[in-house]
Amino acid sequence: MPPKRSEPKQKRTRKDVEEGAEKKDEEKSVTEEKKEDTSPSTSEIEEITSRTETADGRSPNIKIASWNINGIRAWVKKDGMSYLKNEKPDILCVQEVKCDEEQIPKEVKVDGYYTYFYGGDKPGYAGTGIFSKKKPISIKKGLGIDKHDDEGRVITAEYDKFYLVTTYVPNSGRGLPRLPYRTKEWDVDFSQYLQSLDKKKPVVMCGDLNVAHEEIDLANPKTNKKTAGFTNEERAEFTKLLSSGFIDSFRTLYPKQEGAYTFWSSMGNARAKNVGWRLDYFVLSKRLEKDLCDSMIRKTVMGSDHCPIVLTMAL
Repeated sequence: MPPKRSEPKQKRTRKDVEEGAEKKDEEKSVTEEKKEDTSPSTSEIEEITSRTETADGRSPNIKIASWNINGIRAWVKKDGMSYLKNEKPDILCVQEVKCDEEQIPKEVKVDGYYTYFYGGDKPGYAGTGIFSKKKPISIKKGLGIDKHDDEGRVITAEYDKFYLVTTYVPNSGRGLPRLPYRTKEWDVDFSQYLQSLDKKKPVVMCGDLNVAHEEIDLANPKTNKKTAGFTNEERAEFTKLLSSGFIDSFRTLYPKQEGAYTFWSSMGNARAKNVGWRLDYFVLSKRLEKDLCDSMIRKTVMGSDHCPIVLTMAL
C-alpha cells in the first residue's frame, strides 16, 4: 500500500485499521492510502460520448467490460449484478473477487453466461473471474509459473479470433515492499506471456493493472511520485509492454482527455471531487487497433471503489 498523505489527518477507515493491525492485505489496490488533494476538483469530466464505429466505418459486434469489484460477495449485496443486466456485455471480466471458487455467491450464476473464477490459494484475497455469453474454446488459470500463480491473478479465455486475458496485477504495497517482485519478476513474465499469446492470435488484455501510466492518468502526480502505482519503475514496465506490440485502447482514442479515472480513494470524498487514478485498462495487440470502436469509462456506475470500463470492437 502507498504511504499515507502528509496533509491534515483523516479518520482511519476500516481498511486502514485492518492493514495496520494485520498487514494481511498490503495490496487492496493502490487505494486508501493515496496522497489525495481534498480541494474541489476542477477537471471533472462528463461521460464521453460513445463512438459508434471503427475508423473505417465498421459497426461493433462485440462488447467487453472489465471491473475491479472489490469483493464479489459485497458486490452482489450492493446489487452489482444489475450492471451485467443493464450493460449486457458479451464478456464481463472482474477482479478482486476475494473468495474461493466454492464461495462464489449463487446469484452470479445467471442465464446466458458461462462463468469462470480463479481464487488462488489465499482466502479473501485477489482473485479474478469471467462472465461470457459464448463458451470459450479453452480456459487457462494462471501463467503456468508457480511463483505467480497462488493468488488467482490471471485467467485466459481463448476465442475464435482472439485471446482474452483478465488480470489483477500485484500492488507494490505501502512502502513499496513488493516493487522488486512486481517490476522485475511479475511485469517481465506477464509481458512475455502476452507476447507468446500474440504470436498465435491477437490479445485483448484487461483488468486492474495497478499503474497510472502518465501524469494525465491521476489527479495528483506531483505528490505521488514514490507511491505504489506511479513509481518510475512501474510506469517504465508498462511502457515496455506497450512498445512490445500493444496499445492502451483508451489513450489511443482519447490521448489528451484529462480527469478520466477508474479508481477513487474512499477518503476525502475523492470520488465526488473526481480525485482519482486510471488504473484499469484494455490493452490490445497493435493489429487490433483497426478494429477498435470505443473504449469507455463508466464513472457513474457505483458498487466498488473502481468503476467499470467497456471496450467495443468490430471483429
